[in-house]
Amino acid sequence: MAWIVPLVPLVGAAAVVMSRRRPHVAATVAVTAAATAAGAGWWAAATAATGTWRWGEGLRLELAVTGLAQVMVVLVPAVAVPVLAYAASAMRDDPGLVRLLALLQVFVAGMLQLVAAADLLTVLIAWEIVGACSWGLISHQWRDPTRPTAALHAFLTTRAADLGLLAAAAVALATTGSMRYDTLGELRGWPVHAVSVGILLAALAKSAQVPFSPWLFSAMAGPTSVSALLHSATMVAAGAYLLARTVPELGAAGWLPGAVVGFGLLSAVAGGLVATAQTDLKRALAASTTAQYGLMFVAVGSGSVAAAGAHLVTHAIFKSLLFLGAGIALHAAGSGYLGALRLGRALPFAAATFWVGALALAALPPLGAAWSKEEILSATVHRGAWVGAGVLLASLLSALYAGRLAVLAYGPGEPVAGERPTWPERAAVGALAATSVLLGVLWIPALGERVEALTGGDLAAGAAWELPVSLALIGAAAVAVRTLARRGHLLDLALGQRLTAFVAGWFGLSTLARVAVVDPVLALSRVLARFDDRVADAGVRAAARITEALSRSLSSWGERTFDGTVLGAARTLKAVAAGSWRFDDGPVDGFVRGTAAGTVLLASGSRRFDEGGVDGTVEGLARVTGVAGRRARQLQTGLSHHYYVIVAAGLVVAVAVIAFGR
Repeated sequence: MAWIVPLVPLVGAAAVVMSRRRPHVAATVAVTAAATAAGAGWWAAATAATGTWRWGEGLRLELAVTGLAQVMVVLVPAVAVPVLAYAASAMRDDPGLVRLLALLQVFVAGMLQLVAAADLLTVLIAWEIVGACSWGLISHQWRDPTRPTAALHAFLTTRAADLGLLAAAAVALATTGSMRYDTLGELRGWPVHAVSVGILLAALAKSAQVPFSPWLFSAMAGPTSVSALLHSATMVAAGAYLLARTVPELGAAGWLPGAVVGFGLLSAVAGGLVATAQTDLKRALAASTTAQYGLMFVAVGSGSVAAAGAHLVTHAIFKSLLFLGAGIALHAAGSGYLGALRLGRALPFAAATFWVGALALAALPPLGAAWSKEEILSATVHRGAWVGAGVLLASLLSALYAGRLAVLAYGPGEPVAGERPTWPERAAVGALAATSVLLGVLWIPALGERVEALTGGDLAAGAAWELPVSLALIGAAAVAVRTLARRGHLLDLALGQRLTAFVAGWFGLSTLARVAVVDPVLALSRVLARFDDRVADAGVRAAARITEALSRSLSSWGERTFDGTVLGAARTLKAVAAGSWRFDDGPVDGFVRGTAAGTVLLASGSRRFDEGGVDGTVEGLARVTGVAGRRARQLQTGLSHHYYVIVAAGLVVAVAVIAFGR
């Protein structure tokens, strides 16, 4: 019955497409389907629903709504409800609205399958669905040529690292005969290290951790609603969630927790610096996403899945709120440039809700996000002093860029005459802001045990000094924001344009990736293309020429040998008939002449058969060989995703043959 959870939004997507001629009906259907999915998720979590589908010999797709999955199956569609409502209103004049709403439903369905999965095969299928949907969503406004290019960058970056998850699943199956989470603990020796590397690689890319972080900037090419859902509870959350489910099972890989902590801490600090230096509102929020998921990585590596799960929930709420608030600002000002906003007086309600999200991002008590961040700090302090110090630095940066964004985006300024938010947009941000405030109940001590029960993890006991130090850091960040604002350097930070641009551009990671990876790969592709033209295609062309030469040889031999023999026999018989007419001018002579005429007719027919049949068959074979060579060459594009599509199509055909052949 657990399969009902991802099935509901899939049915919703089909219903949206069926309502395409009436966009307002499609919007209602989309929001209703997401709300229904949230209800189904609640039921599945309450009953710990499971589901198994036997795919083939030794291969099963399994769902089990237990542990952290009980939280996620409710969280994902619950966040999707206000996001879909916002999208339906903000993009009501977009001719592709129905396509967007339907694809968002499939996106949610893929994420629900991912979080409810009990094995790596089920995760891998959902992982690919989410990645493919992200490409379509980011490139939604495809008439702008920059959008598909940005979508391709995001897709290929994550897709390349996804091979790690594929390799991990294959090694697990080959070693243990299963891909279930609960059998990963049986791995020993090189297989456990191979599986750990593959999972870590895929998780780093999906959650935009260093060095894969720049793809999130490309993802900003999509509509605001896409960014809100992608960054909060769906695709970017997938990496942190996968580690939360697998790291505790891979205990034999002793290095893995430390690596997760290291990458997470690096990403939390680097993402914080980038967000602080960014001058584009959506890109600043994107960098903050890297930083916040970095903190979740640190919590998982420090042994507190409960703290990571709690922050996953609180972050999903306030990050979707901030992105929707950014969308309102973009529509009102016509630009996301932070130096041209300050919409506090023009949009007071949107400003108030945005400030709630910013304060949650800064981890100001008594908001729920402050509680989850304190739990992460407690877990890391137990792991080591240097890890705790890194989390405190990341927390200081969080408070600094959160305050900077709130002042620059929705601080007091001159009112602008722009587009005002509609009531569905106000309702969406209002609901998310209220939820973010209500999550403050997490500070009630008794609820800590409930969080541990829901996530299947433990919370570390906090030291008395942790909260005062965190509050002091928030205060220091507030003073810094106020000082920079008074001196007129809140936008450029008084660091100089070149340094600010370097930091804001991920410290040159994009340039490094282009020089170290993209350019060499393109150069190799050109070399392979020339090899393909001069060697592989040359072989095909040579085969065609050989076949044509063989055809001509056979034709000439047929004319000289077979046709010549038959005609010679005819002439001989004709001569016999001519010489013997005196001997018998009656029946015998007539028989001979008839035989000669028949033989001549047979010779003529043989020639026509030889030319039209034998020669035609050989020449047709040559043409088919040439066409096959040209078609095979067209498949060799050098683009990996084209090959994946071919492989996927082959798998579908194979599955169909197996399924219907029984």
